[in-house]
Amino acid sequence: MKPILNELDAKREQARAGGGAKRIGRQHEKNKLTARERLNVLLDEGSFEEWDMFVEHRCTDFGMTDSKVPGDGVVTGFGQILGRPVFVYSQDFTVLGGSLSETHAAKICKIMDQALKVGVPVVGLNDSGGARIQEGVASLGGYAEVFQRNVLASGVVPQISLVMGPCAGGAVYSPAITDFIFMVEGSSYMFVTGPDVVKTVTHEDLTAEELGGSSQHTKTSGVAHGAFANDLDMLMQTRRLMSFLPLSNREQAPVLHTIDPVDRPSAVLDGIIPDNPNMPYDMKKVVSEIVDESDIFEIHENFASNIICCFGRIDGQSVGIVANQPLVLAGCLDINASRKAARFVRFCDAFNIPLVTLVDVPGFMPGMAQEEGGIINHGAKLLFAYAEATVPKITLITRKAYGGAYDVMASKHLRGDVNYAWPTAEIAVMGPEGAARIIFRDAAKDPDKLAEATAEYREKFANPFVAASRGYLDDIIMPRNSRRRIARALTMLKDKNLSNPQRKHDNLPL
Repeated sequence: MKPILNELDAKREQARAGGGAKRIGRQHEKNKLTARERLNVLLDEGSFEEWDMFVEHRCTDFGMTDSKVPGDGVVTGFGQILGRPVFVYSQDFTVLGGSLSETHAAKICKIMDQALKVGVPVVGLNDSGGARIQEGVASLGGYAEVFQRNVLASGVVPQISLVMGPCAGGAVYSPAITDFIFMVEGSSYMFVTGPDVVKTVTHEDLTAEELGGSSQHTKTSGVAHGAFANDLDMLMQTRRLMSFLPLSNREQAPVLHTIDPVDRPSAVLDGIIPDNPNMPYDMKKVVSEIVDESDIFEIHENFASNIICCFGRIDGQSVGIVANQPLVLAGCLDINASRKAARFVRFCDAFNIPLVTLVDVPGFMPGMAQEEGGIINHGAKLLFAYAEATVPKITLITRKAYGGAYDVMASKHLRGDVNYAWPTAEIAVMGPEGAARIIFRDAAKDPDKLAEATAEYREKFANPFVAASRGYLDDIIMPRNSRRRIARALTMLKDKNLSNPQRKHDNLPL
């Protein structure tokens, strides 16, 4: 018995050593943790159960017989985050650059299959040089096997991708299918083709950071949902995000105790709307006043900042908040804002997270660039997302709700459950002056008459009473009471039961 136990210990030690002390040292020199160190931070202490520690690749070409390390460059298994189960895989860059082989992929697929069976989230830590070229099509097939499982798990269990190093070529498509992608500033990057290929084909001389670094994907492309200063910060923030999410689409998000009184009034909200309707204010302050202890987890903070998407809690219950931001582009909906919010709304609906929508929107962004870019199609994505959502939907109009954007932002007509407005709300087809110029064309030539006509339109529609008189608003509430009224609505909607017509799947305007 003793020889086999000694061999077992030796194999375990070899697997835990990864690519060896020298390669681990290089990883640390880059301010990066190793695959196992990352899991130690991400998971509750002592909770990790590793699977397939002894798996080795089966490639015999190009001298690969002599390059075998138990585990084959990825650590897989399950553990707990904040006492709740999660399946994880962590690619080990110290072993053959974390390259994906047939067996490496099979390890990932195994834990994804199990996660689907038991209804548990999957967190993938990506740090890989891509497909293992020595294996050719076998490694490419491995990627496709992972992609297939990403698709099947979509909307069933939360999937989070942590890009903690290189992620290039076909490897980028697994994170792209998952729900959230986070990157590390300065040490992680994503692109379909690397700088060398780009230079050869397009003659653009770019660094990896310029082409696919965290700044590129969190601010410009919107591929990544957030970036953090280092590995440790990312892993701790991922733990925090998980606290807002359910384990699967069969469950509700956890309800946490809060010391923040649910009926807490807010004097800040009573004075937050400027007297001048063209002056901006910070919608994040409104969000902070409504949620428990001003605690939010923002998604895509630096992308399409004219709309805010974040998780928060109200009376301990996890909610998804979508809010126009008047500080950026006056809160207009443009292509990027529509894509950003639509994706977030669909995630919340898939995982039973109620939606709270705060509206101050003057309309969709005008201009040739938006029309050429397909604003009609992209704006329809947000409309579609809200219209198909069956979770509790609570809407609060704080100021402007003009034109088609009023409809799109979770209006009563898109099955909004509870729709409130502040007394400062303006619900109309367009702004008062623009409307006056169209309705009173003759008056538009005379400044005094135009001002009079504008005032007439403003008196008629620059208030919430017309919409309330038609039942499109359930109540006009005082700003200070917003937290209490939304919390009560959430409680009332706790057992909401609504379903869409039976179908294979919808046809979202992609």
